[in-house]
Parts: sequence; structure tokens; C-alpha cells
Amino acid sequence: MEYPSLSRKLFIGFNYIFLIALALLCILPLVHIFALSLSSPSIAAAGMVKFWPVGLNFNAYQHILSQKEFLDAFLVSVQRLVLGTSLSMALTILTAYPLSKESKTFKSRSYYAWYFVVTIFISGGLIPWYMTIRFFGLIDSLAALVLPGAVAVFNIILLLNFFRNLPKELEESAFIDGAGHFKIMLRIFIPISMPGIATVCLFTMVNHWNAWFDGLILMNRNENYPLQTYLQTVVMQQDFSVMAQSSLTGMQEISNRTVKSAQIFLGSLPILVVYPFLQRYFVKGIVLGSVKG
Repeated sequence: MEYPSLSRKLFIGFNYIFLIALALLCILPLVHIFALSLSSPSIAAAGMVKFWPVGLNFNAYQHILSQKEFLDAFLVSVQRLVLGTSLSMALTILTAYPLSKESKTFKSRSYYAWYFVVTIFISGGLIPWYMTIRFFGLIDSLAALVLPGAVAVFNIILLLNFFRNLPKELEESAFIDGAGHFKIMLRIFIPISMPGIATVCLFTMVNHWNAWFDGLILMNRNENYPLQTYLQTVVMQQDFSVMAQSSLTGMQEISNRTVKSAQIFLGSLPILVVYPFLQRYFVKGIVLGSVKG
């Protein structure tokens, strides 16, 4: 039986305290926003709400769910999330698999690998990026939000290193049984690489759901805004529709601050729901895919 020293106990205790404090710093702002969204408008405006709703009411959520603009933006983000994640994961796996082979198996591997890696260090810039998307006629379409970032080089590097850590005997035995590369990728590599794939999938989903800048630049009509772009315009500008609604229903029912808080919380909710299911793969996928042993 091992008896840890006093310094070891102090180190472990400090780590627990630090991690708990870090977790609270991440969670408490969201708890505060949620409490504001469920509080009385007058009490929220007075700054009396901390981490628990005061004067509980659901009028802000009722108002949001009746807004066509919010629902349209939410639908655009869901479509972007599903289509963008599916396309990006398919391209990432199809690119990472051949690049994970040794040079004697795939002779041009190094050239293709450097072709992708160079794009991490050298970028064409914002204006050429916009002009390219405009040249292909993608402005004001869902494809403009999905196609430009479909191939994420960082995710490819992470996944190809994960593939390279897999036992080569599995691939060799499959070749002996007559399987081709495509079948090996589908039947062997993908099933046993779920930690790495889930990690990359989580990165991709978060990037698509949180992206707002491309929607602001590439969408000319407000009804094509993704949710985060819509929320950015609401938070940064005065929402006169909410203020007009407030004057009709009275400050005791709805206010600009409670509605904004409810919109921000609903915008964060989908990722909060999905993350716990992928979190168990997260650490393992990062560790195994970050280095090649």
C-alpha cells in the first residue's frame, strides 16, 4: 500500500481546488444568464439577479418561440450543423486514411501532407476568401456556410495520427483475407477509432454551431442568418421589436434584457446537451491522436 507524502497530498488538494474554481468560472456565467431569463424584468433591470431566478416567469421564452426570426435562424443553424458536420467528417476520414500510410505504401504521401499543412501557416486572407465564394455563386446560401470550411486540416492531422497508432497487423490480416482499402477503412479503422472520430466530430459541431462571422459577411438577407449571427446582431444592437413588445405588454411581463438572456441560453443549449455524450471520448481521442508513438 502506498502512503502519499504531505507534499503529494497538498499538490492533489491544490489541483482539486484549481479545477473546481475553473469549472465554476465556466458554469456560473451560463447559470447567471439562465437565471436572468427566468426572472422578473424589473428585478433583472435592477441588477438583483445572481444565480437564482427572482420573480419566476417564462414570458421571455414564450416571446422568443413566437418570433419567426429566431426560429428561422435556429433552423438554419441546425441545417448547417447536420450538413456541415456530416460533410466535414466524411472528407476528414477520406483524407486522413491515405495520409496515415507510410511512404513506401503511398509514395506521394509526403507531398499531399505538406499540401494540407502549408494551409495552416499561409492563408489567402479575408478578401480573396470572400471573392472566391462570391465567384462560385454561393453568397446568401447554406453552401456558403458549409463548403469553405469542410476540410479542416487540424482535424485531418489529429485523425491521421490516430490511424497511425492502430496495429498494422489488423490491416495486414484484412488484406490477406481479400479486403480492399475502402472496406478496411469502413470495417476496421472507423469502428476502432471512435474516440478520435468523436473528438473531431465534437470540434466540428462546436465550430459550426458557434460560428457567426461568416454568416454576417456571406448572408445578405436576415432570414438566412444562422443563430449565432442573429444573436450577435441582437446583443450588439438595440432590439426595437422587443422594446415595442415591452411597451405593449408592460415591463412586468417582458424586457429587452430577459429576452436577450433567454436567446443566449437557447443558443448554447444544443451543444450543452450533446457534449456529455461525447465527453468520454474527448481526452482519449486528444491524447492518442496528438502524437505518434
